[in-house]
Amino acid sequence: MNMEFEKKLTIPAEVKEQFPITAKISEIVEEKRAQLKAIFEGRSDKFLLLIGPCSADNEEAVLDYMTRLVPVQEKVKDKIMIVPRIYTGKPRTTGQGYKGILHQPDPSGKTDMYKGILAMRHLHMQAVKETDFIFADEMLYSENHKYLDDILGYVAVGARSVEDQQHRLTASGLEIPCGMKNPTSGDISVMLNAILAAQHKHTFIYRGWEVHSQGNPWAHAILRGSTNKHGNHLQNYHYEDLILLCDFYDEWNLQNQAAIIDTNHSNSNKNPFEQPRIAMEVLNSRAHSDRVKKLVKGLMIESYIEDGNQKPGENCYGKSITDACLGWEKSEKLIYDIADKL
Repeated sequence: MNMEFEKKLTIPAEVKEQFPITAKISEIVEEKRAQLKAIFEGRSDKFLLLIGPCSADNEEAVLDYMTRLVPVQEKVKDKIMIVPRIYTGKPRTTGQGYKGILHQPDPSGKTDMYKGILAMRHLHMQAVKETDFIFADEMLYSENHKYLDDILGYVAVGARSVEDQQHRLTASGLEIPCGMKNPTSGDISVMLNAILAAQHKHTFIYRGWEVHSQGNPWAHAILRGSTNKHGNHLQNYHYEDLILLCDFYDEWNLQNQAAIIDTNHSNSNKNPFEQPRIAMEVLNSRAHSDRVKKLVKGLMIESYIEDGNQKPGENCYGKSITDACLGWEKSEKLIYDIADKL
């Protein structure tokens, strides 16, 4: 093979032994997971906000952002459940650029996957400890979920991974809600096939083992917009798109019908400042139709301390080095505006 095998990485059990969760963290995770599942099962009317940086590139800034969310959550707790994003692995369309703290614990340093695994787990544990939140991450590499399976509250399968068999089968063995994004092509049937696969039992190879999954009844849709053959962004958060997804859900007879609307990416034409407007339109659609209200469980919002983004090495504290984000002041206002609209 045309590869250089540098070193064999530590297995999840060894990392968990090195960084074990405390009884308090375990209690928080179990309690919040139950609350989150109740939303997807329709037993709770709370609205879900998956909000946070595009990528968790700096532990200090990420934890700063997360602690800012704590008093906000307290003020909106009767209407909203916040599950912040800590995305430690980033898909890159061309394979170039910053791939997340998993690859580079120091964005300006060299790739070090071993240190990245430790940094990833440490950041998630520290965040739970300091805030009492549970967190969302993207399942960029399906075999890496075991490093975090005792901490995470939510997992997203990205637009470039949703057609991958291993991601779908791994999702079927998760015990937490798993969002399946529509692919960049916009083909809704691809996303629905992924949800269907994730909700059923399977036998497959995982981390060198033959495993038997039990199915994930909380697998659901994430609408993130798409790109056509000319490279133009197309939106799928409008009322007609949501009614169409309702119809598809009924036709496919999937469990726990649910959708999260991603307010950034192609839905915003990659303009993060459009996210508040999109959020309000989605809430208007929910108010107009009971079917849409039942289907749309929440929003995914890219938000950080500073508006916009920067190149790695520019060192503006709390500013994204991947996709542009909504800054803190605008994000805080948006959360309160959403609560007022619910």
